[in-house]
Amino acid sequence: MAESKKPDSSRRSERSRRAIYEAALALVGETGYARTTIEGIAARAGVGKQTIYRWWPSKAAVLLDAFLDVAEQAAQGEPLIPDTGDLEADLKLVMRATVDELNSPPYDAPARALAAESVVDPGLAAEFVGRLLEPQLQLYVHRLRSAQDAGHVRAGVDPRIALELLVGPLAHRWLLRTLPLTHAYADEVVEYALYGLAPRP
Repeated sequence: MAESKKPDSSRRSERSRRAIYEAALALVGETGYARTTIEGIAARAGVGKQTIYRWWPSKAAVLLDAFLDVAEQAAQGEPLIPDTGDLEADLKLVMRATVDELNSPPYDAPARALAAESVVDPGLAAEFVGRLLEPQLQLYVHRLRSAQDAGHVRAGVDPRIALELLVGPLAHRWLLRTLPLTHAYADEVVEYALYGLAPRP
């Protein structure tokens, strides 16, 4: 008789984890963060709520991991910030891609939920920054340092501050919905950051 194979618990756990990620993202998009519950996520994913509590302490933790999973999948392949030798063109390319991401419904709802929850949950804020935002910001640091080495950025410029001149305006307009977030706006942010506001000689 052929020996029967035991169920692969790791594969079953991974299927459950992915179902939970998908359920959390879908529910936040459909009903909002406030109405999303662990019970709702469990029912949508087809798992028991104890399965969720075994892996995560809260719905915010579930959503953060689900969101990080989406970000990791999107980041596979080419580096997020190219280095063609043309700093302005490279920054405009990545800033336009950021605009598209911020305007994307699958990104918008969970990102806003995490941003809002981070205001009242310092632990979540630290995780959100440390696991998602800071690694992305370091890509800007690396690109700006490369531009400094090539003589395209002033030697005394702090890349960590300089990158905030780029990403800060996009985050402000997206979070507060002050005005439309467009490619044209992203291009102007890059130009203002690189060339300043003073009249050019």
